[in-house]
Amino acid sequence: MSRISAFFGISIYMYYREHRPPHFHAIYAEHEAEVEIEGFTILSGSLPPRVRGLVVEWAALHRDELRQVWKQAVAHQPLSRIAPLK
Repeated sequence: MSRISAFFGISIYMYYREHRPPHFHAIYAEHEAEVEIEGFTILSGSLPPRVRGLVVEWAALHRDELRQVWKQAVAHQPLSRIAPLK
């Protein structure tokens, strides 16, 4: 597991032994969700609405980078960090 970004109390992780579809994990306090990279659909878990909005905003800005980090994870390479939402 590797944290690839953090902002406003939200941590974004990607894991090396992932399953399809390409996704990332967003953690905020006791909430955690798996978020699909392509459509930003919540695959499992939940986030408060405001947090979900921030996560989707961040992911939309960094979709290409998320795709690249997913490829790194699948290849078991070191994961690049992605800039936080400002």
